[in-house]
Amino acid sequence: MSSNAHTNKPVIGITVGDINSIGAELIIKTFADNRMLEFCTPVIFASNKTINFYRKLMNENNFNYQSLKEFSRLNHKQVNVYNCWEEEVQITPGILNEIGGKYAARSLAVAIECLKNGEIDGLVTAPIHKKNIQSEQFNYTGHTPYLRDAFEAKDVLMFMTADNMRVGLLTEHVPVKDVAKYVTRENILAKLTMMKDSLIKDFGIDQPRIAVLGLNPHAGDDGLIGEEELKEIIPAINQAKNNGILCFGPYSADAFFARNMHSTFDGVLAMYHDQGLIPFKSLATGEGINFTAGLPVVRTSPDHGTAFDIAGKNLADHYSFRQAIFTCLDIIEKREIYAENTQNPLKKIELASE
Repeated sequence: MSSNAHTNKPVIGITVGDINSIGAELIIKTFADNRMLEFCTPVIFASNKTINFYRKLMNENNFNYQSLKEFSRLNHKQVNVYNCWEEEVQITPGILNEIGGKYAARSLAVAIECLKNGEIDGLVTAPIHKKNIQSEQFNYTGHTPYLRDAFEAKDVLMFMTADNMRVGLLTEHVPVKDVAKYVTRENILAKLTMMKDSLIKDFGIDQPRIAVLGLNPHAGDDGLIGEEELKEIIPAINQAKNNGILCFGPYSADAFFARNMHSTFDGVLAMYHDQGLIPFKSLATGEGINFTAGLPVVRTSPDHGTAFDIAGKNLADHYSFRQAIFTCLDIIEKREIYAENTQNPLKKIELASE
């Protein structure tokens, strides 16, 4: 746990994302509202010069921070900027280049070290660009698999959450032509198990109900339009039920969302990216965010990308980013409650009698 015991406020690490994108703007807009400091102590992983560049560009006088080089000097009453680099870096808002990717990766790597060391309690990541961040150190299709390996998790689940729906993905950034080969009994069962555990521990739902979507149109029409449902998805659902998971399906994705069936479930497992993300971004009420389930730490992000077309123009909407911070805080709290409720009952008695 971070050095926040005396404040009861979680310390939330925030990566800057691509320094030429809207990341810094989202952060500055979010924390220009001083009320955010009532809920958490923010630590931005960037550099003073990067943050100053965007603060001046935006003419945002309500945003103040202190510079941080070691966590013993963390200020719980202010935004903290942890300097991940000192060198002069050319910032060119809206331009996709190697510099943006290099420093996005640096910000993320330093934040993860601090997360591993317990110096921060949760992580909120600003958007990266999947192409320009590629290097020997970052050979991944996005944050989710990178975090999986950084924390040596067996598997993780990309879990999109909003006020009225939660959608998990069996496959993430996989070309559509390759999706079917990942639709296996084993993979589906693993993701369903992860979703169930997350709904219980991270969202406080005791007996979660999960819907599983089919891969093919009309969920395969009994094998008429593809056999994945019969050979992989239905056997996985039956096995999951035997393992005590309340899951149902496979449902035809079009009818499922059109009939508002998602509102009767605690979570939905989609087979591929657009099958889950299109209805989520169309139907989610409130601000949708992305959560990485299956990690020993809490990581969230906004549900949008780098938006280079509006970078540097003070046009970015920071509400999803702000919601990502609140969701991160909620999940940290839910995990603490779950740990307290499920600890050894003898320990509870010992603690009570002390």
